[in-house]
Amino acid sequence: MTLPPPLAAHLLTLAAAVAGGFVFALLQVPLAWMIGAMFGTAAVAWFRPAGLAPAVHPAARPAALIVIGLAFGQTFSGPVLAALLGAAPAILIAGFLSIFAGIATMPIFTRMAGTDARTAYFATIPGGVIVMAVLAQREGAPLAPVTLAQTLRVLVVVLVMPPLLSAIAPHGDYSAFVAPRLAFDGWGLAGMLAVGSVAALLLRRTGIANPWMIGPCFLAITAAAFGQLPSAVPGVLIDAAQVGMGAGLGQKMTKDFLLGARRLMRAALVSSLLLCLFCTVFGAGLAWAMGLPPSAVMLGMAPGGMPEMGVTAKALGVAVPLVLAFHLTRTLLCNFLLGPIYRGLVALGLFRPHGSA
Repeated sequence: MTLPPPLAAHLLTLAAAVAGGFVFALLQVPLAWMIGAMFGTAAVAWFRPAGLAPAVHPAARPAALIVIGLAFGQTFSGPVLAALLGAAPAILIAGFLSIFAGIATMPIFTRMAGTDARTAYFATIPGGVIVMAVLAQREGAPLAPVTLAQTLRVLVVVLVMPPLLSAIAPHGDYSAFVAPRLAFDGWGLAGMLAVGSVAALLLRRTGIANPWMIGPCFLAITAAAFGQLPSAVPGVLIDAAQVGMGAGLGQKMTKDFLLGARRLMRAALVSSLLLCLFCTVFGAGLAWAMGLPPSAVMLGMAPGGMPEMGVTAKALGVAVPLVLAFHLTRTLLCNFLLGPIYRGLVALGLFRPHGSA
């Protein structure tokens, strides 16, 4: 029996993503299920066996983010929140340093990509793919190069930071940022997933970027802080969520995507690597100055997306709440500050709202 092409494409993509994750897990690659699924799906996107393009269901990433948000939120007990409050100055400084590091790479990106400063502003600052695309659209910046550059940055960071941190970063003492393990309860988990989905849908109505993760995460944080979480999120479900996220990233790695804008891709690759270097150095210095675990601060400042870096922290055994606090703070700073900063630079004549600067 011949399967309908849409169903065949979905099944082929799922099989490639799971197979990639399984192989990378056997090889003990950091972030195996996400990176493996990304490469497996990218292979389908590149070679298109039987003429089938990769197909990932639109609900896959939101569902994965709901699971990841609940898994992250369960790590925030009352004592952990108190420890994070003590680290708040370092977390806030790191957010501004990350934005500064992105701005520092703008001249290189502009020169290599041949874009104007306005495009480079939204393409280089590590605020997250969705957040920066929304902000760029609000300010009238071209959306395609911004989305491409931000997506490539996440891919670079996902591939570079786990092995880099495994090789060079001392772990330090995470005990203050580790919550007690919860027991698994099937009905409790079902309730968490249902309520988390409702929280995500409600938060989506506010227009905030990435409601699928932030809504369930804040819900789980609140419940965990009061000791009311009914169940742990099992590891197999987290691995499945990684597969969904990796497949979503790999789906974009088509020949047209990778070969159609080579100049922009080179600029995004070089600026992303420089951004990783800047943030790693800043993170090491900040950890030393503030007496925080170096690997957690470096990962917290890494210019990747919040879901990807949170999963990386969990895979590497780094303090997930501390890493998430860094990324959540940077995301909020970008949401509220980058638009006014851009308009201020335009008013000062440093950027031109239309054309090169």
